[in-house]
Amino acid sequence: MQDFTFYLQLGFDHVMDPAAYDHVLFLSALALPFTFKSWKKVLLLATVFTIAHCLSLALSAYGLLSVDTAWIEFLIPVTILLTALFDIVYLHKDADTMGVSLHVAATAFFGLVHGFGFSNYFNMLMAGTAEKGVPLLGFATGIEGSQVVVILVILGLAFLAQQVFQLKRRYFIVIGATIVALTTIPMLIDTFPK
Repeated sequence: MQDFTFYLQLGFDHVMDPAAYDHVLFLSALALPFTFKSWKKVLLLATVFTIAHCLSLALSAYGLLSVDTAWIEFLIPVTILLTALFDIVYLHKDADTMGVSLHVAATAFFGLVHGFGFSNYFNMLMAGTAEKGVPLLGFATGIEGSQVVVILVILGLAFLAQQVFQLKRRYFIVIGATIVALTTIPMLIDTFPK
């Protein structure tokens, strides 16, 4: 149980670490088009992201697949930027009624990328550990819990902006997606493989 708790906290900290804000940026871009009315869709996307994230961690932890870290570190901000741009491109579609098939596929791929970005650190922690299932489950639970917190904050901001302050939905999405995109650009420059 101690291992589970340790990795649960690690998963939570992985998302909430202010120094590693890429996860929060991605989740923000992911949740921007939605409202509390479609919370199930956003939760589905967050869960798909968690599963894919942990799948790539498991593939790496069990030595089944390794990837070039330099490219993964670059692809992480690319996924964030693409998600923000997706928000703007689909601005006139109602996310509450729109199907999420494309969102699910993209989110799964992006989750794989983000998971490989964390795999080196995770593998160092797991070095010499034969049992990897409990740590992976704890980590996944921590990630999922923290993602729910981030998504609730974004949905709360959407509610405040759109219902309380009467900001039109499209303006809220454009402003949020633009902030995410602009924050991501320095990350793209810094991580571009040399």
